[in-house]
Amino acid sequence: MRDGRTRKLEIPHCDSSFEQWRARWRASVVMLSGDAAGTEYELDAPCVSLGRGPEATWIFADDAMSKEHATLEFAAGRTRLRDLGSMNGSRVNGADVKAADLKNGDRFELGGLAFQFVLEERPHTPRTYVVDDD
Repeated sequence: MRDGRTRKLEIPHCDSSFEQWRARWRASVVMLSGDAAGTEYELDAPCVSLGRGPEATWIFADDAMSKEHATLEFAAGRTRLRDLGSMNGSRVNGADVKAADLKNGDRFELGGLAFQFVLEERPHTPRTYVVDDD
């Protein structure tokens, strides 16, 4: 666009797929409040919806949460929390957000529930080869 106000930003190219990323990293969400506090949910798909309705991937019994409140999305090696236009909004580390990239240890709130994002590198055993002593 050449209107003087619009800039074209280059998006970094990432050739790793979700499964390749998941082979190296383990991402999960831990509930910090509510009846199921301490429950851990592993992020095992590139997009997971959170809410209280039956169409959500992860369903929570919280009246302050929308039927489909937010999503956790994998893109370009990052996990992003995106609010889906909920009535009560979403907060990451205490700040209201429409979307935010999550880092290990970030806390987020949806409705009346609090969660923590956990990102851990999986143990990696290097390849070893047996070499004949000829």
